[in-house]
Amino acid sequence: MGKPLMIQPEDDKRIEDLKEKLGASTKVEIIRAGLRLLEQETERTERILRWKKASGIVFKNSAKINKEFQRFSRLKKT
Repeated sequence: MGKPLMIQPEDDKRIEDLKEKLGASTKVEIIRAGLRLLEQETERTERILRWKKASGIVFKNSAKINKEFQRFSRLKKT
């Protein structure tokens, strides 16, 4: 059985407007679409944070290795 939701009149109006614009048949479709978008945005934000953390971890080591290779570069001008 469903769980009752208390929707404010202004929110109900926004849902109805979106329902009309998107051609949805029910209000629940609009709510589910909104939840999907929020989940996608949250996953994207979490993924970006993981990338930032990983790049911070490898940055120092990567810079050190690049410096080591530069000593032996044949392209380096003397």
